[in-house]
Amino acid sequence: MLQKMMFATLLSFIVTIALGKFIIPYLRKLKLGQKVREDGPSTHLKKSGTPTMGGVMFILSTLLVSLLISPWNKDFFVLLLGFLGFGSIGFADDFLKVYFKRPLGLRAREKLLSQFLLAFIISWFVKENVGTDIIVPFFKSSIDLANFYVPFALFIIVGTANSVNLTDGLDGLAAGVSAIVMSFFAMIGLFLNNGVYGIFSASLVGGLIGFLRYNRYPAEVFMGDTGSLAIGGAIATVALLTKLPLILPILGLIYVLEALSVILQVFSFKLFGKRIFKMSPLHHHFELSGWKEEKVVYSFWLLTLLSLFVSFYSLS
Repeated sequence: MLQKMMFATLLSFIVTIALGKFIIPYLRKLKLGQKVREDGPSTHLKKSGTPTMGGVMFILSTLLVSLLISPWNKDFFVLLLGFLGFGSIGFADDFLKVYFKRPLGLRAREKLLSQFLLAFIISWFVKENVGTDIIVPFFKSSIDLANFYVPFALFIIVGTANSVNLTDGLDGLAAGVSAIVMSFFAMIGLFLNNGVYGIFSASLVGGLIGFLRYNRYPAEVFMGDTGSLAIGGAIATVALLTKLPLILPILGLIYVLEALSVILQVFSFKLFGKRIFKMSPLHHHFELSGWKEEKVVYSFWLLTLLSLFVSFYSLS
């Protein structure tokens, strides 16, 4: 299976690189450029007009490669549901923003309702087919959530998807962090001798690395909500299928810190009229503190890599 996973990673990498040669010029032709927020770091204003919705590149490559190489079973199709379903929500949001010029894209209630509906379907499937027990890192034990499983899973899925979305704010940040996170699940699939988890995860790793060819600083294309929500949906779904949702706060530490920085900033400003960070999400705080964009990205990659090793240790 290791050979299949390596082949899936390489093939998805190559397909994504090839797709970029056609998709990026097409996105430019359609004038699907990102509108950069004016209240963000001034250094980002030059990025205005950079094609967005580039997540379709690694979505297509991951879909193609996993369909060709992975076994097909119920777990495989629920993984695709999490990946493509959340990607479709992101695509609709991006399309409304950049094509129909609706600044906020999908309305908040529309986005959340569709996310929770999709998350409920995934949660119910996992509950009925995989079970309600989850592994507790560091303790070499598991707990059965029973009737609390579905609400818990809803929180994990929607929370992870939106946390990845918040992380996608610097060139190469979300793609690099997520490639490391999915590498963990690829290895878990290998340890479990589960071709579905291993090959799907490996395919997404290859697609994300290929995407970095165009998304690293200075980015030629952004993944948009299309890509970030798809990644978040995939991560949450594979975590639930492998009974490892509690590993996400460790493995996805960057996602947690990014989301937490936004929550703390909002609460602090509303309650006390003061901001904790120069700007949220957290990566912007470091930028405004004088860090170069590449330094922030590489530091966050490194922290995720350390989180990966801690995650493996917690299960040993």
